[in-house]
Amino acid sequence: MSGPLILGIDEGTTAVKAALFDERLQPLRTARRVVGVRHPQPGWVEKDPLEILSAVVDVVAELLADAPGDVVACGLDHEGESVLAWDAETGDPLTPVVVWQDKRSETVLAGFSDADAAEIRRRSGLPLDPYFSAGKLAWLVRHDDAVAQARTRGTLRMGNVDAFLCDRLGAGFVTDASTASRTQLHQLGTPGWDQWLLERFGVPEDVLPAVGDSVGALGVLRHERWPTELPLTARVCDQQAALAGSGCVTPGSVKATYGTGVFVLAHAGETVPDPGPGLLPTVAWRVGGRDTYALDGGVFAAGAMLEWLCAELGIAASPSELGELARTVPDARGARVLPALAGLGAPWWDPAARAVLAGIDGGTTRAHLARAALDGIAWRVADIVAEIRRALPVDVLRVDGGLTNEPLLLELQAAAIGVPVEAAAADATVAGVAGLAAAGAGLLGSIEDIAPLVPAERRVMPIGDDGDREAAHERWRTFVRGAGALR
Repeated sequence: MSGPLILGIDEGTTAVKAALFDERLQPLRTARRVVGVRHPQPGWVEKDPLEILSAVVDVVAELLADAPGDVVACGLDHEGESVLAWDAETGDPLTPVVVWQDKRSETVLAGFSDADAAEIRRRSGLPLDPYFSAGKLAWLVRHDDAVAQARTRGTLRMGNVDAFLCDRLGAGFVTDASTASRTQLHQLGTPGWDQWLLERFGVPEDVLPAVGDSVGALGVLRHERWPTELPLTARVCDQQAALAGSGCVTPGSVKATYGTGVFVLAHAGETVPDPGPGLLPTVAWRVGGRDTYALDGGVFAAGAMLEWLCAELGIAASPSELGELARTVPDARGARVLPALAGLGAPWWDPAARAVLAGIDGGTTRAHLARAALDGIAWRVADIVAEIRRALPVDVLRVDGGLTNEPLLLELQAAAIGVPVEAAAADATVAGVAGLAAAGAGLLGSIEDIAPLVPAERRVMPIGDDGDREAAHERWRTFVRGAGALR
């Protein structure tokens, strides 16, 4: 039998993954279940809460069967802004999971005055955008009959996916500060929910989970299919987990996670950062009641854009084959792809923006469009890195996620931002939540001790000079501005 084991559980947009690690954060075994995503109406994106719960139970049961040791720490990360409602007495879901990409709350947000929007941003740090949880929760309160009936009975619970899973699996009706900071119902620098924000959105505080630490003794997870209880010692948003798993645990370090979207976070220390208009301040994690902060910017469609190009336009059989196709041409031959299937995130913040393919003529091939798609993802990340540079220097970008297996994307990314790109393990998210769990259980002296356990596996250097790079970036910005006028 080996030594103590650490379990990481990653509840992501399209799959649930879990992994067992040793004390050095070396992965021993993994398990994964795909979770379906449905689009019942234009702009709506939903998942089945019970399918998510079943996937979590399944992957953990698979790993605990004949595990080569005792699990002494468990961490859970989740897709931060997605929400649902459930019944406090039965635990049964009252609604689907309304996924972070969902746009139905646009009607709620349209009702706010400019003055309200400014005050909401001042308090929460977040612009009015359907991406965040508050509008989704407000929409459910206003429009869902099952939610209204449970509210009348006094059995309504609402929150993010972590609170639902923890409630159903024995760790209580609680969320963490990193999740609260993504809802738009929390004021940075305060311990819990903000009364003014709750009132403006019309979300009752008594139906929301308590806000607690991200790391430490957080209870236990249990299920009848599991042979033992699991000490929960980390609970955090997925992108904050990836920040830790990329080794970005000290101020000034920056990571980008490439999956369904691309999410860029910069560690900002223990003072609430001033992000300017283009980025978001967020809680990275809370330990012992003290918050560590990050700057955040998201590209809402990256892998999703590649999958759409493959499935709907037939450019390639899969995103990996799309990458191979893109490598067969030296450039995109003037073609452009704006990856905006779910609107434009940071720093543009245009939820009504649509994806655009442009610059196409009779000589444009599937290979040129494939390369343009990778170009578009790299430039959208460069948009965010440029905003981060207004607040702190960026000397290297740590990257992780499934799309980082495409070498051309890393080359294009380094060229677009002008600094080295260092690729961590593709599964930095689950490694990060396991590392945070290890710190929470005392297996590591501090969160900073995660960094030497997750070294970079590849390093890609930029090509080109800064003048040409900035000129190319300005041409990209001109394209985005023009594309944004299309509706």
